Amino acid sequence: MKLPLVSIISVNYNQSHVTIEMLESFEKVIYPNYEIIIVDNNSQNDNPEIIKKKFPKIKLIFSKKNLGFAGGNNLGVQKAKGEYILFLNNDTEVPHDFLQALVDAFLGNKKIGMASPRLIYFHSENIIQYAGANSINIYTGRGSKIGIGEKDIGQYNENRFTELGHGAALMVSKKAIKKVGMMPDIFFLYYEEHDWCEIFKRNGYKILYVGKSKVFHKESMSIGKNSPLKTYYMTRSRILFMRRNVNLLKFLNFLLFFAFLTIPKKTLVFIFQNEWKLLIAFYKGIFWNFFNLDVHRNQNFKKL
Repeated sequence: MKLPLVSIISVNYNQSHVTIEMLESFEKVIYPNYEIIIVDNNSQNDNPEIIKKKFPKIKLIFSKKNLGFAGGNNLGVQKAKGEYILFLNNDTEVPHDFLQALVDAFLGNKKIGMASPRLIYFHSENIIQYAGANSINIYTGRGSKIGIGEKDIGQYNENRFTELGHGAALMVSKKAIKKVGMMPDIFFLYYEEHDWCEIFKRNGYKILYVGKSKVFHKESMSIGKNSPLKTYYMTRSRILFMRRNVNLLKFLNFLLFFAFLTIPKKTLVFIFQNEWKLLIAFYKGIFWNFFNLDVHRNQNFKKL
């Protein structure tokens, strides 16, 4: 039996050397039927041509502008031929057998719309980043990952349903994408994959954590200091997610928590730390939601 084609999509932005390291790890992958699509998200301080030079068989797509995480991935979907699409961060590396387990999970249950493998921090002694996730908390607008920070000793090796996939490694059925639409690029950064998970669930699909597969992620175990860019988009997207995914009563509960706890706390912390740029970014993220009322849209792409 011929195995289904998997389209691997990864977005590059000023990190061609990191993307190349990810592609090098694919040289040992034993799954025989996949294509790789790299989307350069209008890199300004990079030469993505070196990716194509080193790996001539990949598809390299150049975006005319930075479309954000979702928009860049959606651009790749337009060129993808696979029955399944794996969105993979460029700062990951993969073991030789990771892909077969993900494909097997889909072939074994037609209700599965998306799936994520176990994620291990690359620069660690086998420490887990993701082994499934709980739903976004309706009061805080925050999610929580299962297994994060634990030593991987096989406790999460089994497949099971979960509430949220992980954007660093997320396999999706192309048939499901045709039904529910592209990843919501209104977010630009952060929360877009969580929002997409909610859309999939509302359309009757299941999300699977595939413990029999793992991927190594180079994200730091301690994220460290926020940047104004991260503060802005994290704040904006947190509120936007709640606007799009909870009913009025739950949203009012979230607003009360945010207004009386989050805003005062963040404000005092940023002032105390003399982080005025972060304070401004935080409030810009809040006020974006006052001036953008049409939240149920994709900005750049329609359904396949």
